[in-house]
Amino acid sequence: MLTLVTGTTGQVGRRFLPRLLARRQGSDQVRILVRDAARAEPFAELGAQVVVGDLRDEEALGKAVAGADAVVNIAASFRGVPDEEAWAVNRDAAVALGKAAQSAGVQRFVQVSTGVVYGIGRGRPLVEEDENRPGGELWGAYPESKIAAERELLALPELDVRIGRLPFVYGEGDPHLAQSLRWAAHWARAQRLQMAHHMDVAQGLLRLLWAPGATGVYNIADDAPVTAVELHQLNGIEPPEQPEDRTDPDPWFGIMSTERIRRELGYRPYFPSVWNARDAGAL
Repeated sequence: MLTLVTGTTGQVGRRFLPRLLARRQGSDQVRILVRDAARAEPFAELGAQVVVGDLRDEEALGKAVAGADAVVNIAASFRGVPDEEAWAVNRDAAVALGKAAQSAGVQRFVQVSTGVVYGIGRGRPLVEEDENRPGGELWGAYPESKIAAERELLALPELDVRIGRLPFVYGEGDPHLAQSLRWAAHWARAQRLQMAHHMDVAQGLLRLLWAPGATGVYNIADDAPVTAVELHQLNGIEPPEQPEDRTDPDPWFGIMSTERIRRELGYRPYFPSVWNARDAGAL
């Protein structure tokens, strides 16, 4: 089985790829598409094939998917980028990759997406069948572009597409945990954040990649969202004083159910909470 992985120089991809490489069996091969060959050298040393090119270049996509059996598309432009870039990478390039994979006879396509596509909460954990209502000043075009990519990829005929929606991802030196205080410092003290350790993100994506019966969308997350107070504690910082009347405007925003991936694919988080990861020295 030859698997193409994109986005391997990002926070998620650079931690997912070594786990995929370590699990190769027999004739399994892994290929990566990168813009900078120098940044791919550590992965080449681990045995990855390297194709140098841009995700937005049709010729590079053709070379990348040639002979591949599966694709894991992790590449994304996150919040803070211009809206045009978010649409170009998160939707246009993802769909172009899907179409190139389809033309090349790729059997399986795993698309990494985000829980923020759900938008506002529903008064309970969010499930995959919930209507998508993306939006919010914090995110720009990121959620809209990601849900647009999901819809167009799932509509491609004769391509087995599986979507993994991620929460806030942390661990193994990822700066996201420290960066969370940019927002948490302004939250109500009890406002919650759904999280997943990189080890569990990789577990979930590998299950989507390999499971013969997986189909459609799956939430990937841990079991215990943390509060703004806990985010400060994890970063060794005293929570700031705040007005007594500050409340969480949407207590269920971003809180996702993992019932489906547990029931269908046997997913169980290695780190049920960030506190487990801290105690294991995995932050």
